[in-house]
Amino acid sequence: MSITYPSETTPAALTIDDGALALATSEVEIGAVSLVVPAMNEGRNIAWVLERVPSMVDEVILVDGNSTDDTVAVARAAYPGVVVVTQKGRGKGDALRAGFAAARGEYVVMIDADGSMEPSEIPAYVEKLREGHDLVKGSRFMAGGGSSDITMLRDLGNRGLMGLVNVLYGARFTDLCYGYCAFRHRALTTLQLDADGFEIETQIAVRALNADISIGEVPSFESPRLTGESNLNTFRDGQRVLRTLLRERFTRRSAAKDLVPAADAS
Repeated sequence: MSITYPSETTPAALTIDDGALALATSEVEIGAVSLVVPAMNEGRNIAWVLERVPSMVDEVILVDGNSTDDTVAVARAAYPGVVVVTQKGRGKGDALRAGFAAARGEYVVMIDADGSMEPSEIPAYVEKLREGHDLVKGSRFMAGGGSSDITMLRDLGNRGLMGLVNVLYGARFTDLCYGYCAFRHRALTTLQLDADGFEIETQIAVRALNADISIGEVPSFESPRLTGESNLNTFRDGQRVLRTLLRERFTRRSAAKDLVPAADAS
């Protein structure tokens, strides 16, 4: 299967300027897999990621956060069919939302550009979606997962926030603050994502819980980023995650339940 584009463009040359971009349901390619990769100044890492994208992926969308290095050029050389979306706003959440809006596949996977997530795990996420789940989260703490990157402080923060979500929402997550996820394209209508920063990962999870859609987990291994420094700030972003999960639980109206939970998905 392949993603088709308007005849006047080619995937390698296509640059989408994110504005009020929204893909009609009729334009979604049933059975296709889109990979969304937000990146800013990841020129030394992005080739490693894109060269390992499995053949089952039909579309790769690089959301460039106005990089000042050669991220886009390196990405196009490593994956000639890459679709480049130019981010207008700031933050990981804003970048991901721009990529989601451009994605044409029925199954959408999000992955970091720094080499900390293994692209060869993508088939496991897609298989879980095909089993009937609407959202699939990667977990570093279930059997088969792991991390050689997480610090004691980040581990404590993640476990505390995850425990709070599990208590407040009646969930049974084994991991929370981890950005390797996949979902059905139709879930975008239900989740109505609007977070701009790293807290989007938590917003995806808790809005899925509020909407009562089917959620699964798969084991995943996190490695240290290949080169460079992360933009994540443990305390600042941890506070934003906490505010997000509390706001979503106590002040935001439950999302409209546009999805019917898939049968036999548990």
